[in-house]
Amino acid sequence: MAAPSDLAFDPWDPAFVADPYPAYAELREQGRVRYFEPTDQWLVAHHADVSALLRDRRLGRTYQHRFTHEEFGRTAPPPEHEPFHTLNDHGMLDLEPPDHTRIRRLVSKAFTPRTVERLRPYVRGLADDLVSALVEAGGGDLLRDVAEPLPVAVIAEMLGIPESDRAPLRPWSADICGMYELNPSEETASRAVRASVEFSDYLRDLIAERREHPGDDLISGLIAAHDEGDRLTEQEMISTCVLLLNAGHEATVNSTVNGWWALFRHPDQLAALRADHSLVPTAIEELMRYDTPLQLFERWVLDEIEIDGQVIPRGAEIAMLFGSANHDPAVFTDPSRLDLTRRDNPHISFSAGIHYCIGAPLARIELAASMTALLEKAPTLRLATEPQRKPNFVIRGLEGLAVEVGR
Repeated sequence: MAAPSDLAFDPWDPAFVADPYPAYAELREQGRVRYFEPTDQWLVAHHADVSALLRDRRLGRTYQHRFTHEEFGRTAPPPEHEPFHTLNDHGMLDLEPPDHTRIRRLVSKAFTPRTVERLRPYVRGLADDLVSALVEAGGGDLLRDVAEPLPVAVIAEMLGIPESDRAPLRPWSADICGMYELNPSEETASRAVRASVEFSDYLRDLIAERREHPGDDLISGLIAAHDEGDRLTEQEMISTCVLLLNAGHEATVNSTVNGWWALFRHPDQLAALRADHSLVPTAIEELMRYDTPLQLFERWVLDEIEIDGQVIPRGAEIAMLFGSANHDPAVFTDPSRLDLTRRDNPHISFSAGIHYCIGAPLARIELAASMTALLEKAPTLRLATEPQRKPNFVIRGLEGLAVEVGR
């Protein structure tokens, strides 16, 4: 599938996926909004527009709270995809008020600053253990050995998923998230449907068990809130748990490996970080900006809007390019330069508006814990082999990141 001849944007081109940022620069120069026929979307590439549209209530993650598929000029998903859409469409990321407001209010109780701060010692201890094992082995795959297990364990612990049940969580998540790519294949859809059914069945059984034997976990808390009058359907509860698991580790995993890959390619910045660990907070923000883990975020046009004289009708879809917005020179000085001391850094990697990432404070704690543990326990950490980038465009990550630790 080829992009229009005058557009550098081509999310199926491996060269573009490897480094989309030069193409984004061309796209920004071509105007504030461009129609992209292969996905039937309007591309928005400038930081100011993306930031404003994320807060614009004329757009929505769903339209089904106001319109049928027919009224909105869209075709309903194939019936065989129904398990995925049932799971996805009842999570708060794909809901609009009032349902979004009701569910987010309940879930946010588990993500208050005080609650998240209490997790810091647990997260740091887990990061230390994972990095110590990596060092003892003389190296390994930073993705498999540190980046993945840390956030998966944290969110599973919050949800109350027993350790013995956690092995399928990451594969289920990966298969479900495959549907967020542009024009996913039927094979991708089939895997997502299967994972949706299996994950939903597992959570349905776990919720039933927690009803009988409540614990000090988020699932038990959601059940208790339901019993006290804050109503969640069972499907909303299942969808919320899946969303928290997927969103609760996907960005953290990719931010970790994308970030260390960027550091290995910028030895001066890595040396500065090793010399001054107080740079960790700004380094995390800069690495998330520099190579954005979520490149694109979609919204439906619920009421006609106009961007730079271009009328975009109801029923259209907007593709907001987070990676491009994070490299917009109108906002970021010398955006193609990695600068771990960058202070003025209003990146939108965690989105904005009512769908701002509820787990952003926890993600920052996890990223700081793993980075600090690696700096302290593996000061000679180095790249072992050139990594291979995943072919995905929307969710940007690596297949792995092989590293060595000198003794």
